[in-house]
Amino acid sequence: VQLQASGGGLVQTGGSLRLSCAASGFTLAYYVIGWFRQAPGKERKGVSCISSSDNSTYYAESVKGRFTISRDNAKNTVYLQMNSLEPEDTAVYYCAADYSETCDRADFGSWGQGTLVTVSS
Repeated sequence: VQLQASGGGLVQTGGSLRLSCAASGFTLAYYVIGWFRQAPGKERKGVSCISSSDNSTYYAESVKGRFTISRDNAKNTVYLQMNSLEPEDTAVYYCAADYSETCDRADFGSWGQGTLVTVSS
């Protein structure tokens, strides 16, 4: 099970980025996928999650209305569309997978390497 996060970069406040989480060695459609982020000097926190059972989604309060998680099963990839970015969104973003059906039951054991998002003020 391998995950590869990509799409990070430097963007100005109010800008947008789309992160990708590509899977290899397994069919991502059967997995719950979560996005997490870790800002410098802070703990890693959950940002968003998409279930495998019905593609229901979860968002942290800090990103609701700005971020959108989605799947493209044909590409074996999950995306995190990030709009209206703020300096507080600056962090290394990670994706993770768990072979379960719903986000509330996920125990993420497979992690991709992170991708750095920097939002300048």
